[in-house]
Amino acid sequence: MSVTTTHFKEGIDAIPQAILDRLTRVDMPAVRGIDASEQTLDITGVTVPVYTCESLVLGSGAAGMRATVELKRRGVDVLVASTGLFAGTSACSGSDKQTLYTASTDYKGDNFVKYAQSLCGGGAMDFSTAYVEAVGSIDAMGGLQYMGLPLPHDDQGAILRYQTDHDEAGRATSCGPRTSKLMVKVLFEEALTLGVRILPSCSGIQIVKETIDGEERVCGVIALHREEKRNAYGLVFIRCENLIIATGGPGELYRDSVYPHHCHGGLGLALEAGVKLCNITESQFGIGTPRTTFPWNLSGTYVQVMPRIYSVDADGNEIHFLKRFYRTTREMVSNTFRKGYQWPFHSTRMLDYGSSLLDLAVFLEQQAGRKVYLDFLNNPEPVNEGDDFSLDNLDPDVRGYLEKNEALEDLPIDRLRRMNPLAIELYRMHGSDLAAEPLEFAMNNQHMNGGILIDDWGRTNLPGCYAIGEAAGSHGVTRPGGAALNSGQVFGKRVALAIKRSCNDKVDTVVDTAVVSAAIEGALKDADQFLNGNGRKPKEIKREIQARMSDNAGIICTADEVRAGLESATALRHEVEANGLQASSASMVGQAFRWRHMVWVSEAVLTALDHYISAGGGSRGARAICSEAGTRCPDAKVEDLSRFNFIEEQAKDREEKLVVSRVGGGVEISSLPVDLTPEVQREFFEKGWGSYLIKEG
Repeated sequence: MSVTTTHFKEGIDAIPQAILDRLTRVDMPAVRGIDASEQTLDITGVTVPVYTCESLVLGSGAAGMRATVELKRRGVDVLVASTGLFAGTSACSGSDKQTLYTASTDYKGDNFVKYAQSLCGGGAMDFSTAYVEAVGSIDAMGGLQYMGLPLPHDDQGAILRYQTDHDEAGRATSCGPRTSKLMVKVLFEEALTLGVRILPSCSGIQIVKETIDGEERVCGVIALHREEKRNAYGLVFIRCENLIIATGGPGELYRDSVYPHHCHGGLGLALEAGVKLCNITESQFGIGTPRTTFPWNLSGTYVQVMPRIYSVDADGNEIHFLKRFYRTTREMVSNTFRKGYQWPFHSTRMLDYGSSLLDLAVFLEQQAGRKVYLDFLNNPEPVNEGDDFSLDNLDPDVRGYLEKNEALEDLPIDRLRRMNPLAIELYRMHGSDLAAEPLEFAMNNQHMNGGILIDDWGRTNLPGCYAIGEAAGSHGVTRPGGAALNSGQVFGKRVALAIKRSCNDKVDTVVDTAVVSAAIEGALKDADQFLNGNGRKPKEIKREIQARMSDNAGIICTADEVRAGLESATALRHEVEANGLQASSASMVGQAFRWRHMVWVSEAVLTALDHYISAGGGSRGARAICSEAGTRCPDAKVEDLSRFNFIEEQAKDREEKLVVSRVGGGVEISSLPVDLTPEVQREFFEKGWGSYLIKEG
């Protein structure tokens, strides 16, 4: 049998096409959902099926499935409910070499304390949380390898690593662009081997709480199951003692987004139940292909090969717009290269002709209505006459990287084939041949670093409720690229440990059926109102929210724009509270519930951002806060950028988390101090061993 190969450099062994396919065209396991429950409740003449479990995991991405596997291994009865299997960010998003980030033992003398300091160095994250993630990274990666994740290593067994965003020690590793999808694959295979119960096509719409000894705690979730036919809406109730929210981030919040479609997250669900959020002012934005095509981050080798970058106006004219911003060709291409490991937009990197000046230039082209492209078939055009691109005229760090990877081919496409043929295969699989045509791209929202407020065991302020992955607000202001994947794996295990320990101390209680029935009756009334009401349709609400968030709360913000956005968001929330939403059919009621949640999430983000700016908060992480009172301003070769004068970050703001609560008829902001002191208490073995045995039961 012949094997088709991709040849990427004469004299280098070819990578068989079968291997490229296996790492990009990932076959996911077949999943059979559990049988319909025979247990039901009769609510005002409506039959509502009831499912029961000890622990319910909402979401089936990498974080949720790690929690699921760890719970099942510990003998906890766990049920997974997922809106769409293999449809979220873990399975559908990534970049050139999607990063799994962990502590390194390389020549740079890394250790857990240094790793933790890099995780929390951006502020708004406790050192203790960062240290937990650093220590847990070894087991997180080892567990994935045990389950079959094909992380590359040398012949001595050392994991191959590289440098990524905010990463001084080179702690990143990767299976290629589909790393998180491969993580989901091996975790699902393990879950199926363990016999985990899975309920696909099922979305949580309301957390139900009970009161025990004067304290509220989780007792279940009302959900919509698309395959349920015993009532018009597919409404079901899932009784659980513990709830793990692993629903990902609110990707639908922005129009300009690299998230897969239909990623609403669980922040609105949490807010509605009185669960607190934190740091939701903090997101990541960066260049990527738009959602209208195949959404994907363009970090790593996509830019390290230094393709030609240009825009096209409405008349089809090609524009070399970067020459208005950078002074020399060497400066332009070297900073294009640096986008590979400085991918997220950051205000300070606009200064001194840095890599985020490219982000600003792309943003301005979008605002002008022009489309922007990467061209891998041609080298960059010169900035000045006679200043042609040359591999011999690069900054030392850029030239050194290319030399070490033996990637000094004449054209960007050949350099890309040399360093990362998987990057080419990925786009080819989705209908774009980088070896034949340019690739459109834009500035997009990519990740929310904030989310649900948790402690170092993943617990929220609502007993019995946990949050992990992107849904959790544990990532701080800035984080090393790939740290979120590690965080989800570490906290997936930690919530399983916490739940198992709570099971050891559990006191059996009887659920108050009146409380559950009242909650379900309320959800049914809401569904009826959506179906028969006169409010606006969810798609109209979606357009308004996404336009407002992208235009008023993107990478460039001003106090006036944020305040105007907040006023409009609050007005929309009042409108939805008064008039409801309108679902065109019973099957569309779920969209109405989800966009009612997103109305609150949008207002919460803008409320927190307005509070931060009003208190003198400056530019950090995702956004430049522009003002005439700003003290820093990016320079450009000929472009006037004085309107992007921005306020610098205040050091004191790194020392607190902004906490967001839904109180009464609105959103309330408070703060929590963070502890960035790198203190680690060493436990003696004999003393610690006994304590461990008692806690584990």
